Amino acid sequence: MYEIIWHGRGGQGVVLASEVLAEAAYLQGYKGVTSAPTFGPERRGAPLAASTRISHEPIRTFSQIEHADIAVVLDDSLFKVVDIWGRLKEGGIMVVNSSAPPAESSIVKKVMIIWIDAAAVAREHRLTAGGTPVVNTPLLGALVKGWNYIALENIEQGLAIKMAASGAYKNFQAVKSAFSKAVIREYRGTHA
Repeated sequence: MYEIIWHGRGGQGVVLASEVLAEAAYLQGYKGVTSAPTFGPERRGAPLAASTRISHEPIRTFSQIEHADIAVVLDDSLFKVVDIWGRLKEGGIMVVNSSAPPAESSIVKKVMIIWIDAAAVAREHRLTAGGTPVVNTPLLGALVKGWNYIALENIEQGLAIKMAASGAYKNFQAVKSAFSKAVIREYRGTHA
């Protein structure tokens, strides 16, 4: 089973991205797929998380994910307020939206990092809400580039299921752009 945690802020589309990935996994042929938000007293801008579980077998686990195989970080300022490293398994994958590559000294585990300036991709494709770039779907493209268990075509179909046709098309263009621009690097980590 693959466990993915999505870290973002209220209003960034963390839950939608988790659901689109779950839809795409189901279309890919996985028999076990779940998507769940972690809600509390969140409001727009407050840190929140969602999770996606993907398995070849039916899933019987519905608890929160303690240690994920993959962490997707929609806002790199969350590293200052959320223990993202503590919830990612050693040797896992981290997908990060950032305008600069991560400093090696900040990477505390052996990990593959997929880095993308998803905000720039969102602006390029006019994906904004209230003037703020919508980075959730570009991060799906970066994730698929480094974790090839889900095909881009299934992300496209997942978007079509979760949103109107015009929005799905526009978002999929951003997914493809992020897929081509994402940078993948392996890190040993400061504690590895």
